[in-house]
Amino acid sequence: MENTRIFKMTFAGVYPHYVLKAEKKGRTKEEVNRIICWLTGYSPESLQQQIEKKSTLESFFAEAPLFHPNASKITGVICGYRVEEIKDPLMQKIRYLDKLIDELAKGKAMEKILRS
Repeated sequence: MENTRIFKMTFAGVYPHYVLKAEKKGRTKEEVNRIICWLTGYSPESLQQQIEKKSTLESFFAEAPLFHPNASKITGVICGYRVEEIKDPLMQKIRYLDKLIDELAKGKAMEKILRS
């Protein structure tokens, strides 16, 4: 897996795809934002700032105020890889977020998605 290309993608470029995926399945942008804020520790305002400044995925996760301690409870397959077995810490964080958005789109309850 060639990671450097993914790491250099902007969060602003990926974010609309997360929202679209959720909205196609009857979920909302607010739910997507809640998941992202839960996982990364960004406030809604600081999340918006990251989008506006077009942070790369690498810097988006590096600057995250507090990566959620329950993130390790996120398991399963995304893009053909088991998220809990991904060795690269940055790639694992990206795939954690992908997995949470996937769960949202599949109709999973927010309490379960947020590992409450």
